[in-house]
Order: sequence, then structure tokens, then C-alpha cells
Amino acid sequence: MKQISKLFILLTALVLPLLASAQDKPTINAKITGKVIDAKTNEFIIGASVYIKGITNGASTDANGEFSLITAQKLPFTLVVSYVGYQKKEVIINSNKVEITIEESTNELSDVVVTSRRRQESIQDIPIPISVIRGAVAEDAGAFNPNRLKELIPSVQLYSSNGRNTTLNIRGLGSSFGLTNDGIDPGVGFYVDGVYYARPAATAIDFVDVDRIEVLRGPQGTLFGKNTTAGAFNITTRTPSFTPGATFEASYGNLNYIQVKTSVTGPISKKLAARVSFSGTQRDGTIFNTTTLKPTNALNNLGFRAQLLYTPSENVNITFAGDNARQRPDGNATVVAGVVPTKRAAYRQFNTIIADLGYKLPTTNPFDRITDADSPWRVNNDFGGASINVDAKIGKGTLTSTSAWRYWIWDPSNDRDFIGLPVLTKSQGNSRHDQWTQEIRYAGQFSERLSGVFGVFLIDQILTSDPVQTEESGSAQWRFAQSSTSALWKTPGLFDGFGTKTTSRLHTLGAAVFSQIDWKISDKLHVLPGIRFNYDKKDVDYKRETYGGLQTTDPALLALKNGLYTNQAFNFSVNENNISGQVTLAYKPSNTFNLFGTYSNSYKPVGVNLGGLPTANGVVLLDLARVNPEFVTHYELGVKTKPSAQSTLNVTLYNTDIKDYQTQVQTAEVGVNRGYLANAEKVRVKGIEVDGSIRLSSHFSFTGAISYTDGIYVSFKNAPVPLEETGGASAFKDVSGGELPGISKWAGSLSGEYIHSGKFLALKGNYFIGLDTYARSTFSSSASPSQYLHITGYNMVNGRIGFRASNGFSVLLWGRNILDRDYFEQLLPAAGNAGHYAAVLGDPATYGVTLRFTY
Repeated sequence: MKQISKLFILLTALVLPLLASAQDKPTINAKITGKVIDAKTNEFIIGASVYIKGITNGASTDANGEFSLITAQKLPFTLVVSYVGYQKKEVIINSNKVEITIEESTNELSDVVVTSRRRQESIQDIPIPISVIRGAVAEDAGAFNPNRLKELIPSVQLYSSNGRNTTLNIRGLGSSFGLTNDGIDPGVGFYVDGVYYARPAATAIDFVDVDRIEVLRGPQGTLFGKNTTAGAFNITTRTPSFTPGATFEASYGNLNYIQVKTSVTGPISKKLAARVSFSGTQRDGTIFNTTTLKPTNALNNLGFRAQLLYTPSENVNITFAGDNARQRPDGNATVVAGVVPTKRAAYRQFNTIIADLGYKLPTTNPFDRITDADSPWRVNNDFGGASINVDAKIGKGTLTSTSAWRYWIWDPSNDRDFIGLPVLTKSQGNSRHDQWTQEIRYAGQFSERLSGVFGVFLIDQILTSDPVQTEESGSAQWRFAQSSTSALWKTPGLFDGFGTKTTSRLHTLGAAVFSQIDWKISDKLHVLPGIRFNYDKKDVDYKRETYGGLQTTDPALLALKNGLYTNQAFNFSVNENNISGQVTLAYKPSNTFNLFGTYSNSYKPVGVNLGGLPTANGVVLLDLARVNPEFVTHYELGVKTKPSAQSTLNVTLYNTDIKDYQTQVQTAEVGVNRGYLANAEKVRVKGIEVDGSIRLSSHFSFTGAISYTDGIYVSFKNAPVPLEETGGASAFKDVSGGELPGISKWAGSLSGEYIHSGKFLALKGNYFIGLDTYARSTFSSSASPSQYLHITGYNMVNGRIGFRASNGFSVLLWGRNILDRDYFEQLLPAAGNAGHYAAVLGDPATYGVTLRFTY
């Protein structure tokens, strides 16, 4: 099957362009070029949105204010032009080269255009709750990776203790909270230029030359190739242009922060254009390691992206893209945040254990930002791939084929005990992931009343240990593992160098057929049904073998060793298929009011455990190897309004029920690396989201969003006990009614900017000052609600002040967390649940200067 899927991808990538280019060419003016100009100053406008009304085609103006559209539409037709601070303008064009002037407006917001439904359309017109961040806005706000987007979109949650252990959720759903287990699929789709990124590590990579980020909330499986039960990130990068241009940006800040970005684009021939982009970021560490006597948690990221745009005919675009990103930070250190009294015997409490070993924590205040971790840190994260995208205008729609290969290489070394004792001296979960994806879809306006998208999707993934994953204990492990008063625990060398070597292979094959139709019953009423068929198959080969430690044949000593690590092996295959869908009813009585309601059921594929399984009386619980698929039932009611020409206000209410919720649980067994997966019988997340924007004048504008999210376990009768109940009468607990982890009931963001025209060093342009605030309430950081592992709510303020010149030059001074708030991103129990837990700390105050030039 693997070879068939790869052959299918290859044949599609080769044959489809030939078939597409063979279509009949349009007879009139298929290529439109032009320029957008300020009506008052006659200066060109960079970044204006230009699209053909009712059609998928669209573009943004480049550094020279120019745009180019390739379309098979016959003239005349209507172009729509919009830009921040200017009046939206519709122009009927009759020639293939145009010059469009737009006027400043003190009483209108710019129109935000998105492509998530495979066509160019205004965000206020589509019946989907969606947030859009333009690339330039993200850059000014310092959101150079997805982790920082949560400060702009409060419905997004992202947690990361390192590249692999990354959780990306929307409305608290998508992936299990905590340490990553590779055996389940994410519920939030992450797409870059139509290519699906399967591994959560993708979200740890810096953005490279991003034009627009669209975040869709709620199930979107009838629009996207990979099933998305919680939402999707749809990221669009800047495309190659036949007009030469370049951008360069350099930033410097405290902690020796240096970031450089550059992009160059232009024609190679009449039908071939290229774009090459680069991003590099480095920064000193924010935590001091008293063992190595140097800072850790530095940034050291590089990213590269290259694209070729080939236009063999006037109705075909073929884009070849390749990218590579690498991270080489000096560790992803955590700090000990606290110690919990457990229900274990007094001699098994953390403080007693370290006292017996003559050890003392370097500090009891986590915000001293000090660690004494003694195991070597290594966090090598490599990510990249190549893709071919073909867009061909056929009939009344566009046929799109996206063929892609991607890889991820993870080469880590961690300190899982979080302290300066040789307890767990090695934790190296090396992995390599390869994926092949093929998506083919046809989208268009099929008649005056009917539009939509039809698609098929195939994904083939192989995830292996690369070549082996290693866990190893040190000389202090005996005291943490000690579970009786027997003197045998003190046997010299019993656990020193005792560990496991694991080889694993997970082969995943997924296929889907999906469709969504927009049926215009009347000018005001639309019905949008959608359907999806999913097939998923997973083959697992897992083998873990123990090694090292004291070599003995004594049954009593062997029993002690087996209590820490055991040999495990299993080999099995699972497969599931499912039909899901949705229906949306949209009512738009006027251009300022859009009401919609959605019912959907969705499906998250079957999962497998790849981090080791718990044991009972020395027997491996193989029944836990399979994780049931999730079944999602979702209701949503939303309204999008324009109370005035200078404002928008949108409200969404939703309720999501999930049967067999896939959740990450922690176990007291050191041998279960990164915890294991299980199913909660049922969870429910419901809430309300409000977002809006207002332009008070040509100088002041504000955007804001607030979300209320209530997530609970409706039924989870066999949950693991929280950290403080470790060692009690039962290893499991009924937590039904308890709150889901990672979800703040309240979260909100507010951004404001003031601009004023002027001159700087004889350059005409705009001065600006902006503030971004983000706040969230308390949330749980434990799979089972814990009275200790709650993170107190916090707020952040980021700011910037600078000048944007009309010739493309800009300079800004910026600050992040300028009030220097201390806050936790995540709390993590140490392996073995001895009672201590660590924290992923939020960054302290950072500040610097950025110079940017576009031409």
C-alpha cells in the first residue's frame, strides 16, 4: 500500500500539469496587471488586497504597489481593492492593465480577505468563526512563531516544553495536554500553502515570509484534506512575483537577541518567477544553570524557503516549493516549581529523599530562573520538505493538486528528573518522521446559486525511532525508586546505568473524500451541507529492551530492577473508517448582518501508545496499546455584524461533546516514557467568543477578542490520580465533572494603534505607536484536576513605537512583557511522581529595535 500511495502522488504531480495545460485557453485578457495608488498623494500602496469579485483569484500589491492576476475570466469583470485606512473600492475593468486609485477613509475599516473556503472572500461574509492575522501585523507584534499567536487570538492554546512536546489547541481541544505521544493525530490542522504538517513540532518553527495566518475555529473536515475536529491554521506565504523586489529586516534586543529576515523575488523568464526567503533567530538563555555555569534555554533557529512559480499557460499556475528549518537551542530547561506531599510513606516523600542523599535545591523560588540540571541538554529539531502545487482554471472552477513530502528529525537529550542529582541521566527519544500527502480538489462558482469544493486526500506516514530511543538511570535512582524498607535497595550499582533501548515503527495510512456546497436559496439565505469519508490504518511494531545496572541472578534484586524498567514488545494493526459531515444555515438580511448556525459531527482517528505501557503486578497492560477514536458532536451559532462603517462586532456560541476523548495521562512508573494515552468516556466544551474592531479616525484603530470557555470531563471514571494522591489506595480516580487541563475560563486580547503622517530624515510616511495586551484566568496543568498543579492567571503587555516610510523603510522600538510579569506556561510532574514538579517559564521582559526595508 505504501508503494501504491507514493506512486499515486508521483503520477498526479507529473500528469496533472500536462492535463491542465491542455485545457482550452480563454480567449480574452486572461492576465491582469496593475498598480494601486493613493488618490491624494499619488504614492503606491504596498500590501493592498486585490481580488476578482466572486472568484478564487487574488493577490496583494508588492513593494512597487503592483499586482498580477492570472484568470480565465472574460472582460469585463469587477476587481475589489481594500487596504487598512482606505475605502474599499470595486472597479469594473475592461483592459488587461489598470491603475486603481483609492482614497483614505476616517470612517471605514479595511476589508479582510481570506481563502479558507478555497475562494477570495470577505471574512465578514463567510459563516465560519475565523481570525486573521496579516504577516506584517504578526511581525510588528513579535509573533514570529505560532506560540506567540495565542497572545493575539485568545481561543488558541499552545504549550511547549520543547519542539516535540508541543500541544496546539483551539477552544481547549485538538491534542492531549502534556507530553507528546506520537501515536495519535492532532485535532487542529496546520497547513502552510495548502500542505498539511502532521507533527506538532511544526508549530515550534519560526515563520518564514508569511503573508497571512487564518485560524478557523470548530470542525473543518469538509473543507480541508486532513480531518480537523477542533479547527485549523491556514498559513499563506508570500508568493513569487514577476516584478523584482526584496525585503530585509534586522532586529537586536536584550539578552543578545538577534533576528535577521530577508526575501528576494523576481522573474527568471517570461513564464518563471522565483522567491527565496531566509529567517534566523538567536538569543541568550533565560535560565541560569549552576551545574554548567552558563545560561540555558537560548534560541538558535534558522529557516529557509524557496519557491518557483511557473505559468505554462494563462490558466495554469504551478508552484514548486522547498523549505528547511532547524533549531539548535541550548536546552529547553525547566525549573523546579514546587513540592507536593503525596500519600506515599514518609520515607518516600521528595524532601526526605533528597535529605537522605545530602542534596538541596538551588532555590525554592522558580522565578529566580535557576536550575542545576546535570544531564546534558540537546534539542536538535530539523523540519522541512518539498511540494508541487498546481492551480488550473477549468470550466467554472479551479482544479488544485498539492503533492508534498515532509520530514521531521528529532535528536534530543533531556533531564527528566529536573534536578542536579543523577536520577535519570539519559532521556533521548530520537525520532524520524516522513510523510507523503496528496490532495486534489475542485472549487468554484458552478452556477449563480451553487458553489463549493470537492476533494480527495491521501497521507502516508512513517515514524521511527532514529535509530534507538534511550532511557537510563543514575546512581541516585535507587532512593527515588525505593518502595520498601528492604536493605536490598542500597545494593551498590543496582540501578546505576540501568536503562532501556527502544526501537519502534509506526506506519499510518489515511485517505479521505470530502465536499462542501454553498447553495444560495435566495439572496439572503444560504444552506451549506458538507460530508466526509475517512479511512485510517496504523501498523505498530514496538520493542523495548533493558540493559545495564548490576548484573545479577538474584531473584530479589531482579524483581527490584523489573519494578523500574521491563522489557516490552508488541506488534499489531488497527484500522477504522467513518462518515461525518455538517450543515450550516446562513442568513444575511443585509450587508451589515450575517447570522449562521452549524451542526457537525466529526471524527479523530484511532490512536496507539508509543511511549511504553503501564504494568500491573509485573504484567504489561497490552490492552492499553489501542486508543479508541474520538467522536465529536458540535453545535454553533454565530453572528457577524458591522454596527457602523468603522466597526465590526462578531459573537459565536458553541457546544462540543466528545465521546472517547483521547487524553494524555501521567503514571508513577518511570518506565512509561512521557506518560500514556487513554480514553475519557465523554467531555464537553462550551463557550462564547466575542471579537471586534473599530477605527475611530484615520489615526486610531483597535481590535479585541474575548473568550469564555468551560471544559469538563462529563465522564472519566478511570482517570489517573493527581500527583498529590500518588501512593493512595487506588491508582485511578473518578474525575467526572472535573475541569479539562489547559483551558482558562476567560481569555482576552486587546490591540490598539495610533498613526500620524510626518517626516523622518526627510522621508515621508507615518509615525505609529501600538500596544497589545493579553490576559487569561487560572487553568489546570494536570490531566486529572489537582489542587497544586493550577497555573495562576496572568496578563502581558507588549508595545512598539516607530516610523513607516512610504519608500518601504521602517524602524521600530519594541518591548515584550514590558511589565516583566512572572508567569508559568506549564507545570509538569517529574518522572516517577516523587512529589516535585517543574515549570516551563514565560519569557521575562525583552526589548529591542527593528529595521526593515522593502523595495
